[in-house]
Amino acid sequence: MERILKNIKYLLLFGCISILPASVNGEEIYSPQPQIFEPSISTLVTPQNMAFDDCTKEYNMNQEKLYYLTIAAINENRFEIEELQSKTGYILFKAVNKEFLATVVKLGVNKSMLKITPTNNNYYFAPGIVLNIFKYIDLNLNENITPIKKI
Repeated sequence: MERILKNIKYLLLFGCISILPASVNGEEIYSPQPQIFEPSISTLVTPQNMAFDDCTKEYNMNQEKLYYLTIAAINENRFEIEELQSKTGYILFKAVNKEFLATVVKLGVNKSMLKITPTNNNYYFAPGIVLNIFKYIDLNLNENITPIKKI
């Protein structure tokens, strides 16, 4: 008798488990259109492992303009700039108690790359730090940079 009750329990359990996947709609599982990922505020602030490729971006502008836009982006995000060196094109800054190195590299006449990496090589941080800098530069690509005259 106990054996029969155990077998009935297993059959009921198996029946319930097999019914659950049948209720899932096929459209939700497979969609042929590519989905655009728009990060929400919680995903930008929550620390997560970042890929190195997500920390680099190429721009169609000269190295000097990208360097100045990077400084402006870091300043606009209220990160603390610790060291600047315009000759080699690097900016050392601190965000959320973590140090980052922003490096501007010349790739061609009007092509350059911005690379933002943590100084301790630990890529577990909030992606908003890097993405907000890239977004600021994208928004201000066409702005003219005017030098401030010395007094």
